[in-house]
Amino acid sequence: MRAVVLGTAAGGGVPQWNCACGPCTAVRAGELPARTQDALAVSGNGVDWWLVNASPDIGAQLAATPALAPGPGPRDTPVRGVLFTDAELDHTLGLAVLRGAPGLRVHGPAAVLRALEPTRAVLATYGEWSWRPVAAGRVFALTGGLEVTAFPVSGKRPRYAAGPPAAEHWVVAYRFRDPATGGVLLYAPCLASWPAGFDELVAEADVVLLDGTFYAPSEMGAATGRPSGQAAMGHLPIAHSLPELRGHPATRRIYTHLNNTNPVLDPASPEHAKITEAGVEVVADGAVIEL
Repeated sequence: MRAVVLGTAAGGGVPQWNCACGPCTAVRAGELPARTQDALAVSGNGVDWWLVNASPDIGAQLAATPALAPGPGPRDTPVRGVLFTDAELDHTLGLAVLRGAPGLRVHGPAAVLRALEPTRAVLATYGEWSWRPVAAGRVFALTGGLEVTAFPVSGKRPRYAAGPPAAEHWVVAYRFRDPATGGVLLYAPCLASWPAGFDELVAEADVVLLDGTFYAPSEMGAATGRPSGQAAMGHLPIAHSLPELRGHPATRRIYTHLNNTNPVLDPASPEHAKITEAGVEVVADGAVIEL
């Protein structure tokens, strides 16, 4: 199995267009690298590639990744489809960028696929795609040899799909397994809490990419000087997940979906030192993982 970390930032990327917080200012000054919005590409054979989430940055991310370059024909693409962890705009708006690729398969929780019905109607005018709901805990296969299982981690709806609470899954983590090698990658860029059974998923994985949106519970308001509503955004702070990750030293652990306010973006920060001391990483956009 091979995975490319296409993007590592939360919604808006780093720098965010309307933000002058410390990390955004440092990126504009050339002191820190820019980061695009969170996405992953995975393949079991190096030929058939699957995207996990599709942000508005997906076109630039594809262009920057040699393994995802078009060919051999003038309109051929190695991208076979998309898996959604949730229905947030920063994970789904890139579908419109992919409209020129007929035959893509899109997987996601049933609630997510319903929320995308207006987008699906627009895309149907460009070409036929297949839309496939994923069932919690049920293994399904991807072209190229990977086995995938979705695990519910949150019921948080995106703002545009607000409604009364419902007993359905809006956010999932994906477990990718390569039957040829036994390698396991767990991808959980949105994690509202540390749910029951999640320790077992982390323990059996070779690599985990985990929600690192915020370092501290009050970070966003402190960085911007405005009431942030951070607690309602559905992201477990690193300060709360890092103690859990310390219990899994045998697993390679990587934080992703980093908000522009997150101090771990700066390798010289005390917060970055704390995650490094715990054996947890922050990788750059474009990082390649093989297992």
